[in-house]
Amino acid sequence: MRTLILGGARSGKSALAERMAGASGLEVMYVATAQPGDAEMAARIAHHRARRAAEWICVEEPLRLAAVLRTHARAGRCLLVDCLTLWLSNLLGAADAACVERERDALLEVLPQLPGEIVLVSNEVGLGIVPMGALTRRFVDEAGRLHQSVAAASERVLFVAAGLPMVLKGTL
Repeated sequence: MRTLILGGARSGKSALAERMAGASGLEVMYVATAQPGDAEMAARIAHHRARRAAEWICVEEPLRLAAVLRTHARAGRCLLVDCLTLWLSNLLGAADAACVERERDALLEVLPQLPGEIVLVSNEVGLGIVPMGALTRRFVDEAGRLHQSVAAASERVLFVAAGLPMVLKGTL
């Protein structure tokens, strides 16, 4: 089962994903994509670490998400990926310009083949105005295309606003 959870910043999407992973009854592996580039991001990462269950395994991978999922997915395990938009930001900032397409394609190829439960968290950034800068416009465009593709490959898609999940595909 693949679940995509979308929502805005501080919408409750990560907390929902963590509750779902914990309630799955499976071994949980948390795949973190964030990189502590500044004090504010380091504090966010610390907050996420503090609320994770102590028995959860954690892998931190900012770029090679498909490889990590391929390596660690198995029956009896829930992989929780938080989050796709941070991962996309990392790819867009990488020195290798071709890595965005290569890593996105690798994720979309492996996702339908993975055993176990997969819960993917991502920020929905396409609900506001069109950004003025070329890089931010590209980010919004890439995120929108990524979300559409991951949603198509997922059995369940949820949108979270004000801590309340709305089912877009599948069942809660």
